[in-house]
Formats: sequence, structure tokens, C-alpha cells
Amino acid sequence: MSRMDELLKRINELAAKNKREGLTDDEIEERTALRREYLEIFRAGFKKDYLDNMYYVDKDGNEVKIEKKKKVIE
Repeated sequence: MSRMDELLKRINELAAKNKREGLTDDEIEERTALRREYLEIFRAGFKKDYLDNMYYVDKDGNEVKIEKKKKVIE
């Protein structure tokens, strides 16, 4: 089982418990930490698998890799 699957399983367990009877303060903190970790892993995978492999076709018909925008400081 992957780390994402483990996180999702525990997040869902906490969600079900929250609907049934509510969560303790410790469980609320755990849920917050699990959600944060899940999103970090998801975003990293999405960037690697999708955004890093995006191209566009310029006016001359050439495929151009999309580069990360550089932050401009004025």
C-alpha cells in the first residue's frame, strides 16, 4: 500500500468518525497534518507527471516546453 493510500484511508476513517460522534482535539490535529501531507505528495506528483511535461506549439509550429515563470521583483 502506498503512502498516499495509507493517508487517504486514515483521513477517511477520521471523516467517518467525525460524522458519527465528532473528533477529539488530538484527532483534529492528526487530520490536519494528514491532509497537509497528502496534498504535498499530490502536488509534487501532479507537477512531475503533468506540468513538467507540458508543451505548446508556437506560431512556427514548433513544440516549446513550458518553463516555470520567474518571479519578477520590481
